[in-house]
Amino acid sequence: MAEDYVLELEHIRKEYPGVVALKDVTLQLRRGEILGLIGENGAGKSTLIKCCSGAVIPTSGKIRIKKEKDGEVKEFTRMTPQLASENGIAIIYQEFNNVGELSAAENMFLGRPILKKNGIVIDRKAMEAEAAKAFEQLNIKINPRTLVKNLSVGYQQMVEIAKAIQQNAQVLIMDEPSAPLTTNEVESMFKVVELLKSRGVSIIYISHRLEEIFRLSDRIEVIRDGEYVDTLITDKDPATIPHQVDDLIKLMVGREMTQKYPPREPCIRNDEVVLELQHVYGNGDEDISFQIHAGEVLGLGGLVGAGRTEIAEVIFGAKPKESGKIIFMGKEINPKSPRAAIDHGIALLPEDRKRHGALLTNSIKNNISMPIYERISKATVINSKLEYSIAAGYKEDIQIKCPSIHQLVKNLSGGNQQKVILAKWLAAQSKLIIFDEPTRGIDVGAKFEIYKLINDLVEDGVAVLMISSEMEELIGMSDRIIVLAENKIMGELQKDEFNADTIMSYASGVIPENKKEAS
Repeated sequence: MAEDYVLELEHIRKEYPGVVALKDVTLQLRRGEILGLIGENGAGKSTLIKCCSGAVIPTSGKIRIKKEKDGEVKEFTRMTPQLASENGIAIIYQEFNNVGELSAAENMFLGRPILKKNGIVIDRKAMEAEAAKAFEQLNIKINPRTLVKNLSVGYQQMVEIAKAIQQNAQVLIMDEPSAPLTTNEVESMFKVVELLKSRGVSIIYISHRLEEIFRLSDRIEVIRDGEYVDTLITDKDPATIPHQVDDLIKLMVGREMTQKYPPREPCIRNDEVVLELQHVYGNGDEDISFQIHAGEVLGLGGLVGAGRTEIAEVIFGAKPKESGKIIFMGKEINPKSPRAAIDHGIALLPEDRKRHGALLTNSIKNNISMPIYERISKATVINSKLEYSIAAGYKEDIQIKCPSIHQLVKNLSGGNQQKVILAKWLAAQSKLIIFDEPTRGIDVGAKFEIYKLINDLVEDGVAVLMISSEMEELIGMSDRIIVLAENKIMGELQKDEFNADTIMSYASGVIPENKKEAS
């Protein structure tokens, strides 16, 4: 083991029945560096870091750790969560391990509470004092007594980071840490990451957002299809970054990607209005009016908290409408539940696909069949052959990458999980599909596939309402864009009016100068 490495994974291989998740991956992490780890969904990134944490046992390979205090090198063929913690490795996953009903301090000491001298009673004051000290070290202001459920997502993440530092982690692995955060929270997280680096903590940073990788990392390791591809030194010169991005994408996907968005014929607006909202109030939104036509992608822009997801929930029947009209396929409807909306032909791919979009512990087949069991059953008996045929057909049609349709959805990559949810709504023959952040946490190659599927939908006459926080995605995929701010519609833009500055002005609650006369 080289002198400056604190962690070394050598020739890691992980086999599952019928699948080789990692074939031969080597990773080396230096003291006080940030190593970006990138690859497509399903490339093996999560499996690799779980080998470090003890959540996954590698089939073969070695893990070496150099202790900071005495320089001793320890070698393992497998880890356990306890061994990882004892040897200074901490991981912050996309889904936090916090308990909402406990305080920030209690979460930091979950499973290892500080006890009073009698060894029986928990010493909450001592835990709060230690938590306060950890927060102070990270320059973050959190009251240790605050219940975690009352903290913003950004602060919940800070509790996880503080927990790792309080446990004297010398290696911190962060898996898509910016995915759930607002822009301001991302900036705060960056400052903490850079502070930890300056104090000698070594960080493996996993993200699909390449701009973050270039900003933070010293080196970038690429893996593809479970194999090590290359490691690049990060060049932070703004003039060279576009070329580096192209090179990294090619390494990730194994091919040139000349287009970010698949070509589609310009939308010729169909006269058929699939959905119309007339002065709708509900779920915090006020006076929302718009139309979506068949074969159209209507983009819904705005900042986080502007009311975009809120209006989608009202349309889908997840939250009640207070007043106004929802007209679907020419008839007024008032869906009181998602089931009612589904029966009308409305579908929602939610922002949090793991919690609200798919049944992760069920098979691909069961997920796809979920909304159509009534249609494929007779006298409560499911037609198994028809069920299998439908699921297998969508697996092929939209290229869900899996050994079989019996595989559990939780074992799929993010992009393929999204495809399963989409297949479910295709099977339900939905006329309107709402995509809420359709490519969040999905790599470049899988994004292109999702975009192509959206294009195929609108070409078949489906109406698409697409909510996105990514400006480039919003502009690249939409036929029209409506922008919300503070739960109200601020403006609407036609294709030839798309402009990032104009959209941001509307999103900030300001009517742009070139639109004031028209308003």
